This record gives sequence, C-alpha cells and structure tokens, in this order.
Amino acid sequence: MKIRGKVLIIDGKKVAFSLLEDLKLKIDKLDKKPGLAVILANDDYSSKVYVASKEKHSIALGLKSCVYRFDKSITQGKLISLIHELNENPEINGILVQLPLYSHLCEREILEVISPKKDVDGFHPVNVGKLYAGLNPYAVCCTPKGIVKLLKAYKIKLEGKNVVVIGRSNIVGKPVAALLTNENATVTLAHSKTKNLKEHTKKADIIVSATGHPKLIKADMVKKGAVVIDVGISRQLDGRLIGDVDFEKVKDIASYITPVPGGVGPMTIACLMENTYELYLLQNKG
Repeated sequence: MKIRGKVLIIDGKKVAFSLLEDLKLKIDKLDKKPGLAVILANDDYSSKVYVASKEKHSIALGLKSCVYRFDKSITQGKLISLIHELNENPEINGILVQLPLYSHLCEREILEVISPKKDVDGFHPVNVGKLYAGLNPYAVCCTPKGIVKLLKAYKIKLEGKNVVVIGRSNIVGKPVAALLTNENATVTLAHSKTKNLKEHTKKADIIVSATGHPKLIKADMVKKGAVVIDVGISRQLDGRLIGDVDFEKVKDIASYITPVPGGVGPMTIACLMENTYELYLLQNKG
C-alpha cells in the first residue's frame, strides 16, 4: 500500500500478486491442471505483448497453456472449427480470443461460438445476460472484475455511492457499470455523447474512466476525496504509458487513485487466471 501525501495510491501489483499467490496454492492441490487456450488472430503489437504475458502467468501458475497464433490467411471457418474443437476438449477449461481480430473476421460470430462455460473473458451473450440480470455468470469480464476486487481490497464502500463510469465498451464500461450496480452503487454511464461530463464527474464519489483518451479527467472534474480508477492506457511518443486521468494533479484531490501502469492492468491478468480456475471447478464438479 503506497501513500503519497494524503492520497492512497492503489497498488494493483500488490493485490494481484496476493490473488495469484492464493491461486497457485489452490492449483497445486489439483490432480489435473486447468487448461487455458488463447487465440491470437491479429498483428497488433499490444495484443502480442498481452498474449505473451498471459502465457507467462499461466505457466507460472502451473496451468496448461495453449496459444494459437494466426496470420492474415486465417479464415472465419477455420477459426470457428478450432473453437468447436476446444469446446469439446476436456483438457481446455477456458477459451480466450484476443481482440481485436483481423478486419475480415466477424468478432461477434466468433465470440458466440465459444461455450459459455468456457468463456473465460465473460463476453458471451449468456454470461453478459446473466451479469445484467444480477445472476451469476459462468465468468465475469476480467478487467471489471479486477476493478471491483481492487475497490474491495482497499475497503472502499460501494453501497449507496455515486459512481460515474466513463466509456461504454462491452469489455469494460458496460460490465463494470453492471457489477457496481449489483453492489448497490448508483451508477451513471457516461460516454462520448454525454453533455457536460464535468457536471457528472464533479458529483461522483467514485470515477471509473475507460476511454483511452490521455488526461481526459482533469483536476477540476474531480470532487475532493473522490476515488479515481483509471483504466485507460496510452503510449506516448517517448514510450511512457499514461492513463485517462491527469494523475499528478488529480492525486492532490482524490482520496484513492490508481496509477498507470501498475493499477488496474495487473488485476486483469490475475482475474483471467482466477476465471480459468473457477471454470475448471465448474466443469469438474461432482
């Protein structure tokens, strides 16, 4: 736990390490190890880095890790056939398709082919529907799940709090809004068409920004003592990574704030590993 002045810098690395450490102990006790299959069908540099990190963490935890890398010659049909095979493979408990895909591939169709019980990313309509209905999805989207775990790790109260989520993506914005609503927070989901964004954020007890627009959240948009969760990440020309929040100025106003990097990012990977383990238990119960 890092303290800078009066603000608490939320240490995502520390919380993620603790989660992974606990997970490793559980996995070590299993006779058969959970299996995670990752499909990479794009030439995006960041995606390649993310997939390599997922593979590294899987191996470190003792998971069975299978990574399928494809060039632009991959067809929709071949990718769908592979997913069908993985759905039927008892050695594979979680299937992840790294987004985005090559432009000629249909993302929606491919994600829907994954069995909901092996949908480790929580993107299948069945899991999304269960989440929005306040039921228990087979898996919850990793980044939103990680955000809620971070808030709870720092004992930040959610019930009755005014939360503004900025960004309405299916990967972060919408599911984290649903998760926080299920925790009895009062959630406003803002986006690029929201008028007078500052009027909303200035009233928020908790701000979650996931837009990818560098330094979108300025100090004058945050009320004193608010909790600020920065999900955005942008690489600058000099190689530095920065978030949606003007960190150096907002940290003097917030009570808690996540850095970029080292905040939400490590939790995403940790929750992916946890989802794989939980899907293994689901598929092997009884």
